[in-house]
Amino acid sequence: MIRQLMENSRKIVIKIGSNTLAKDDGTISRAFLENLGEDVHQLMREGKQVVIVSSGARIAGVSTIGKWMRKEDINYKQALCAIGQVELMDAYRRVFEKHGIHIGQILYTREDFLEGSRSLNIRNTLFTLAEEGVVPIINENDSVCVDEIKIGDNDTLAAYTANIWNADLLIMLSDIDGIYSKNPKTCEDAKLVELVESIDELRKSIEIGCGNLFGTGGIETKIEAARKVGDYKIPMILSNGKVPHIIEKLKKGEAKGTLFDLGGK
Repeated sequence: MIRQLMENSRKIVIKIGSNTLAKDDGTISRAFLENLGEDVHQLMREGKQVVIVSSGARIAGVSTIGKWMRKEDINYKQALCAIGQVELMDAYRRVFEKHGIHIGQILYTREDFLEGSRSLNIRNTLFTLAEEGVVPIINENDSVCVDEIKIGDNDTLAAYTANIWNADLLIMLSDIDGIYSKNPKTCEDAKLVELVESIDELRKSIEIGCGNLFGTGGIETKIEAARKVGDYKIPMILSNGKVPHIIEKLKKGEAKGTLFDLGGK
């Protein structure tokens, strides 16, 4: 089903988590970006449009100016994001430049989605960039965000982006293969849930015991992102971004993931 869905989807949003983007030492994984650049280039050669929602600004900031890495003050966090966003975008620019692809940066706050004219501007910008063959790279504007205007997580941001752009598919790349019946790190009998057609039924089928992944925050926000795009009848794939060329492998049916096909349920 994933293979067919990717073949039929023209407008694709790809969300990249910090754990996917970073190596074990906390620096940006150039190998991942190189693979991503090749995969996105192939998608675009097939006539598809791609929008990327990328975490990683703070990680890039820490790797650039390591002396602040242990400071938890909000001012230092925001300053790290300001530094890291430059490094992050430069890394994307270098990768996509090899394939003759231009990128554009868009930074959001929650208010941008709540105010009508701002939402329209977002939509128009996304459509214009994509139609001109430019790949938008989207992130939350962490350098100015406070709790009152913060979206909160890039899973939610990716869902908002897919909805406002009227995407055909949202691909969520994380450090896990998908949703499991139990925590696969602690339970040998954990099974990958390959298709979700109802989130309510999914929750009933997940065992809370044995270190289940619910409640960790990361999985919960991904499920809620699936619900948000599901309300607009947009399917979502959750898969492992640590797998080399994961986008291409999903397209060929060579990799697994969890497909959320809620159909507005």
